[in-house]
Amino acid sequence: MKVVIPYTPRKQQAFVHKSLEQFRYAVLCCHRRWGKTVMCINFLIKAAMTNKNYAPRLAYIAPTYSQAKKIAWDYLKFYTAKIPGTKWNESELRCDLINGARISLLSSENPDSIRGIYLDACVVDECSQVSQNLLDEVITPALSDRRGKLILVSTPKGMNNLFYDYYQKAQSDPKWFLYKAKASDTKIIDDEELAAARAVMGNEKYNQEFECSFIGNIVGSIYGDVISTLDDKKQLCRVPYDPSFPVNTAWDIGFSDSTSIVFFQNVGHAINIIDYVEDRNFAFPHYAQILKQKDYVYDKHLGPHDLDQTDFASGKSLREVAYQMQIRFRIAPRVKIEDGIHAVKMLLPRCYFDTDNCSKLITALRHYHRKFSDKERIFKLKPVHDFSSHACDAMRVLATGFNEEKVIRQNMQTTADNRYRII
Repeated sequence: MKVVIPYTPRKQQAFVHKSLEQFRYAVLCCHRRWGKTVMCINFLIKAAMTNKNYAPRLAYIAPTYSQAKKIAWDYLKFYTAKIPGTKWNESELRCDLINGARISLLSSENPDSIRGIYLDACVVDECSQVSQNLLDEVITPALSDRRGKLILVSTPKGMNNLFYDYYQKAQSDPKWFLYKAKASDTKIIDDEELAAARAVMGNEKYNQEFECSFIGNIVGSIYGDVISTLDDKKQLCRVPYDPSFPVNTAWDIGFSDSTSIVFFQNVGHAINIIDYVEDRNFAFPHYAQILKQKDYVYDKHLGPHDLDQTDFASGKSLREVAYQMQIRFRIAPRVKIEDGIHAVKMLLPRCYFDTDNCSKLITALRHYHRKFSDKERIFKLKPVHDFSSHACDAMRVLATGFNEEKVIRQNMQTTADNRYRII
């Protein structure tokens, strides 16, 4: 029996439908009015009708029961109305199909209420508002015995949530399908409407809701736009260690504050950021041991200028202590913060970040920002000192130290050319 559902997907939705056939896991990051709910409901209907398992069970999960009913219930009834034998249960928000399949609309408000179910497919809508416990303790076990499909859907809502974590995971894991739809790319909403929305919402909120920006709620972000561009260019991805090139490190040193270490390889024009370590309340030998435990062949270690400060108790500088542990630092030049930030901005377009090992570093670069002064109506020059500061300080050491190395090599080459110049 052939059933025709009154649904004609847009070309972007058609692309996602086709891709979902090839992947078990998916993250869909889409702008407002892209049609996420309509696409997901129709995905569940098709999956339910074509599933070969006994009594298939599929679920659409929203952050609240009210959202599930308001957003998806009418769509589910409308698109299944043409399927003979369909029954709807309004009180339980479920749809029973002729082949024994059932699609249920659920909420994440009380995860314990949906424990023990099994699922052949699950869509988690507005995933940025859903807890990690729901995914770990309820959904993942429910999908396991039937190897069910999982689709996480949302518009960004900052970085401290489940959706951002899985967005980063999908960037590097080939088992996951990652799709990002910005309003400026899809052209689903015309330019006049987008301009009106920007005028009402402001740039930050507009970028979050329509341009899929994870820093839309961070006013004064310093590197956020650059990282978003790297994301669009697929430079936040899986960047494995290449043993044919040496590994360099860039450090920001602290004790009560964090010590941050960026591991990178210079491969041609590219700077591959392959690893990142951050910890606190440990003395230098702890970090020296971390370096030894990694299977890297090291070349240069770039450190900040305060490595040369002498400790009153020992009479030695941290640079001397490091030398005794066979770590020879080259000190990055001391520059103004603004000059260091500019150096990082100039270097970032060449960088490729491993999203598995460097997720904390990427988050810090997105978050690093200046505070807005309401009194003066300007952003303060000095960045806010918070969790992101030390990672970004290490990146400044990388950028300024890397530029210094380039100047040294150029001077050495000029000296050699002059010495052996043919007359």
